[in-house]
Amino acid sequence: MSDGVLTVLPAGAGGDIITVDEYSDFELLCDFRMTPGCNSGIKIFVDSESNQGPGGASIGQEYQILDDETNPDAKLGRDGNRTLGSLYDLYPPLPGKRPSPMGEWNTARIVSRGPRVEHWLNGRLILAYTRFTPEFRQRVLESKFRKWPGFGELRKGHILLQDHGDEVSFRNIKIRILTPDAAPAPN
Repeated sequence: MSDGVLTVLPAGAGGDIITVDEYSDFELLCDFRMTPGCNSGIKIFVDSESNQGPGGASIGQEYQILDDETNPDAKLGRDGNRTLGSLYDLYPPLPGKRPSPMGEWNTARIVSRGPRVEHWLNGRLILAYTRFTPEFRQRVLESKFRKWPGFGELRKGHILLQDHGDEVSFRNIKIRILTPDAAPAPN
């Protein structure tokens, strides 16, 4: 960390950063800065002990951070469900998202309240989905996550900043627990 900025270095030497606490209803705000070709993400509802992917990677619902222009993963999946702001491999973001130019800061906002989760990018709602529904479960079955029993079914879990081996920086990371009477902060 330097000057309040966490930077994931190329070659994946640092590892993921995961919260000590688990969260259910929360609002997360985080600035991120991409580099050309990068791939990273913010994972929520992570069970770091029993839900491991290839190479020991923790599995969770991922707000995808990706250079859509040059990273080949943007072209994989279905209908853009692996692009910036998507719920990785499940739901694409809405059309018209407006990321900052490469190398400048973006702001991700994730709001989770009950089964509803929202992804925001730079003050704009770009995706909303509802967990535990037949549609959500069908999308899991059609994704790479079908081989992890119970994927997306946790009621609470850790939050993780992903080290995917590409340079991505994070700053101003804030998590606020939402109580039943607390409304998410306006954007």
